[in-house]
Amino acid sequence: MPEVRTPLALALNLLSRRDHSEAELRRKLAPKDFPPEELDKAMTRLRAAGYLDDRRFAHSFAEAAIRNGRGYGFRLRLELSRRGIPEEIIEDTLASLGTEYEEIATLSELMARKFQGFDPHQADERQKRRVISYFQRRGFSLAAIVRVFRDREE
Repeated sequence: MPEVRTPLALALNLLSRRDHSEAELRRKLAPKDFPPEELDKAMTRLRAAGYLDDRRFAHSFAEAAIRNGRGYGFRLRLELSRRGIPEEIIEDTLASLGTEYEEIATLSELMARKFQGFDPHQADERQKRRVISYFQRRGFSLAAIVRVFRDREE
């Protein structure tokens, strides 16, 4: 006899692998055709137990993205929005991490790590454009990139 799967059991299984936002969990459970009231009940239980917390998810996701060089600024906003995080939580998360991870310092550290031998003073225009576009795609402002270039030249 096949095992009966409840939305709570499936959600716990997903959360045991990694943290998810509520919207992500709902999206992943939608194809299972659970009644909406069962799904809502499962989400309520997960929130009450502390297994589901969009604020915690947003903070840990954004912090990891910044540390690993996957995103900053508008890119983080977009990624969090795609994961169904409410705008208010995104604002709070970016504000708190903005003080902890200052753009220039973070960018400088990432540039030193990702492009170890890169010297903006010695690089040709093609190399500079490649580095600039790499960091712009990850959400860093052009002003910050240019400033880090100038700091490295000095």
